[in-house]
Amino acid sequence: MTLERLASVDDDPRTDDSTAAAAAMRRRTSAHARVHLMRAGGLLAAIGALALCVMLSVSVGAKPIPLATVADALWNFDGGYDQSVIFELRLPRTILGVFVGMALGLAGALMQALTRNPLADPGVLGINAGAAAAVVVAIFVFGLTSVSAYVWFAFLGAAVAAVAVYTLGARGRSGATPIRLALAGTAVGAVLMGFIHGVIVTNNFVFDQIRFWQVGSLVGRDIGIFLKILPFLLVGIVVALFLGPALNAIALGEDLAAALGAHINRTRLVTALAIVLLCGGATAAAGPIGFVGLTVPHVARAIVGPDQRWLLPYSAVLAAILLTGADTLGRVVLPNGELEVGIITALVGAPVFIALVRRTKMASL
Repeated sequence: MTLERLASVDDDPRTDDSTAAAAAMRRRTSAHARVHLMRAGGLLAAIGALALCVMLSVSVGAKPIPLATVADALWNFDGGYDQSVIFELRLPRTILGVFVGMALGLAGALMQALTRNPLADPGVLGINAGAAAAVVVAIFVFGLTSVSAYVWFAFLGAAVAAVAVYTLGARGRSGATPIRLALAGTAVGAVLMGFIHGVIVTNNFVFDQIRFWQVGSLVGRDIGIFLKILPFLLVGIVVALFLGPALNAIALGEDLAAALGAHINRTRLVTALAIVLLCGGATAAAGPIGFVGLTVPHVARAIVGPDQRWLLPYSAVLAAILLTGADTLGRVVLPNGELEVGIITALVGAPVFIALVRRTKMASL
């Protein structure tokens, strides 16, 4: 190539444009890589915080056990009193709290993504109440008392409540707006809780079986209960974590999602199935614990934005931190006795729910 041709290439504005475009693309790629790296680092930090919460949950109680003893017991079991307390009482309770928290956090994030409703939550939308009412029916009508027996009732109750709330909230010209769904969930939940309380006050057997379970508690849950619900929670958790890309596509709008190749109806069906598995399993084991699925996804969204690929794992880990931390706090706030974990999460989540309602435009009614 002659010098004249080289000079003409250098002077060509298209060359400058392509070079600038390539540089801009490299900068965007580098920025995206940094963002993903920061999000991955934040998730690892959250997992580390969860590990610390687990250690504290095993250590704190009526009989404090030093963290060194807890760490040693995990590797060298010698059958001593402290280690028996750890393995027979506190560790099963803590593991159950981790999985129930993950299930509720993921269920809330899935519901908010699927309905585009910032107020969506298994408790606010009546799904927890549906599962609880079905469990009461299982105890009252059929005399069932074990988790393995009434877990199917919890799943069925969660599914029926979800369908009822969406049907009521979607009536009218404006469709299923956030406020409408929240009001429908509140109404359905109130009816179901009235039924639950009516059965409890008239039947001592049901009252004895459900009184601690109803407020949401991890007290007295052994490893057997955890193992019975583990398959359902594992399937729900794995399915939920793989739904991120599909939910991202649906967030762009149905027409654009279909153009991108997303299977909208299939995604909705699989998401609903995951929600029922997560809510049903968690409620069957620990009772109707509210507000975890409402508050945690908003915290995760403030950290990582709306990308469901990151929002879902963050919601799972942060919800597990919240539930295990609340359970640990409930053991020390009262001088004699414990405060149930469902009460602690309600005290944390209720102000957040009120703030979200106040921010939602009342014109959407």
